Amino acid sequence: MARRNGTTAGAAVRLESLWKVYGTGQAEVVALRDVTVDFPASSFTAVMGPSGSGKTTLLQCAAGLAEPTRGSVRLGGTDIAGLQEKELALVRRQRMGFVFQSFNLLPALTGRENTVLPLQLAGRGVDRDWLELILERTGMREHIDRYPHELSGGQQQRVAVCRALLARPEVIFADEPTGALDSRTGEEILALLRASVDELDQTVVMVTHEPAAAACADRVLFLRDGRIAGTLEQPTAASLRAHLDALERAR
Repeated sequence: MARRNGTTAGAAVRLESLWKVYGTGQAEVVALRDVTVDFPASSFTAVMGPSGSGKTTLLQCAAGLAEPTRGSVRLGGTDIAGLQEKELALVRRQRMGFVFQSFNLLPALTGRENTVLPLQLAGRGVDRDWLELILERTGMREHIDRYPHELSGGQQQRVAVCRALLARPEVIFADEPTGALDSRTGEEILALLRASVDELDQTVVMVTHEPAAAACADRVLFLRDGRIAGTLEQPTAASLRAHLDALERAR
């Protein structure tokens, strides 16, 4: 599948001089240290690093799920770091999509009802043509009216991808989206995220510890001890393993 360069588009999300500190005094833990990075629009960026490197904290701050200690997080032209929680909730609902390791589907709702629920909560209408296109591209047209317990893990994650895409968000944040899936199903979910960039002009930022998953991205951002420790364009599984091994040796 053809890839975009990932470096020429404007930034969908920009982190500037971002710090995240937990605790105080002897209990202080610095999770992010002066991080500045752009996530280009219409691109797929993977974030990797050793355990405790700050990957998930970076994603949570970028997505407005955690408040940075200082620094700015810009979604398009909006600095979300200074928004109140109600404003943040609106931004997340209207301008972001999320795919996590846990599928986060409501068991009492069908796949279709789970997919459209965020738009309904936001008081927005559903573009039925867009929904049908998403269902077709994700292979869920025949299964979307089943309840979560009637779907496989891979199908439940496909529903989560449909839900993330339906609002046409400016960026999709994915945190270990294949972590609860077998390797074949994980490859299918990664192919969907890749296709959402190539075919639907989406922006994806994904945290993963798996080189095979990160190899689907246009660019990989490496973290170590809360700092950016390098980037890799057009990665392969082999080049990623070499970079990760070097990070581990440098600790």
